[in-house]
Amino acid sequence: MLWVWFGLQALTVLGVANYWRNLPKDRQEEAPADVVLILSVRDDWDGGPDLIARLKAQNAPFRLLLATSGNCPAANALAAREGDWAQVVAAGVAQDEGQKVHKLRAALRALRPDDRYLVFIDADIEPPARLVGRLLFPLVRGKADIATGYRMLLPEGSGLAALVGAVEMQLATLPRFASATMPWGGAMAMTRDVADRLDLGRALAGRLSDDMTIGLAGWRAKLRLRPVRDLLVASPLDGKAADLLGFGVRQYRHVVTNSAGMWALATGAVAIQSTAWGWALIWGGWPAVAIGYGAAWGRALARLSIVARVLEPDQARIARRSLWWDMALPFAVTWAHLAVQLKAATSRRVRWGGWDYWMAGRRVVRMARAGRG
Repeated sequence: MLWVWFGLQALTVLGVANYWRNLPKDRQEEAPADVVLILSVRDDWDGGPDLIARLKAQNAPFRLLLATSGNCPAANALAAREGDWAQVVAAGVAQDEGQKVHKLRAALRALRPDDRYLVFIDADIEPPARLVGRLLFPLVRGKADIATGYRMLLPEGSGLAALVGAVEMQLATLPRFASATMPWGGAMAMTRDVADRLDLGRALAGRLSDDMTIGLAGWRAKLRLRPVRDLLVASPLDGKAADLLGFGVRQYRHVVTNSAGMWALATGAVAIQSTAWGWALIWGGWPAVAIGYGAAWGRALARLSIVARVLEPDQARIARRSLWWDMALPFAVTWAHLAVQLKAATSRRVRWGGWDYWMAGRRVVRMARAGRG
């Protein structure tokens, strides 16, 4: 059993090392004409001064399309100031689909005939200046149909937020195989032709998750989904304990409702690691514990190098808080990951963006303001 444990831990280290080894060194970008960046914002959005400053500093030009419910003063004010760059589309309130999806579908209907490249981002990210150009590079060069980055959570403090960040960092630094990539809606791009081929507005209708819907549709259409490995995009994480745990559960609840098989595969892999850690701590003795901690420190060293290469210095410093969990209590990270996955399968209700959604399969069958259902 000790050799099985050693092999399992070695695989986890090799997986992170593989991600580190395949980070691009040249980070080539493209800046084609006729790019539209679609940003969905809530009505209580504060205007995101840091986000807007970062978007204006992008190396590739684009037109900003703000997708709102129709009552976002900050978005309207930005469009009034930046009318030659930023426009607003008002979607209204959804009835039978996710509010974000509802806004994205309205944005797709508002595209201009000459919009050739579509870039999607979330409002809670801290994008590097290369984000748009890096996402466009594989599209312009004909290397991909859909390109995507991935989230790197920046925990406020070193407590529960850092634990959630450690769980997410496990996912962020998994090897990225092009044939098994699922896009992340926080930093994703495609050509207009691909959006039309997928009939994207219709594909999203009635759905809650934008990125999983697009990813599954892309797989079915045999499109080339490509990860941009150096785009681990900083996303601040804070809030109360219940909110932080709810974030993790919501992410996996999206997986459960869209692909039970994918959830089962991911949960099974984490369950094996969790059970093996239990064996190591209770019956394996000090050699098993030493192997587990040695692997944890090996993964942490590789991840230290990854965040140093892909994030800004201040962002990397914050991201490192999550690594302390994997170095001090690696079994706690694994068990927390499994708990979130199992909790996600206990309900078909998803709370997201101030709304509660009830799911039947992949479709929204009911929605209500959070706390009113």
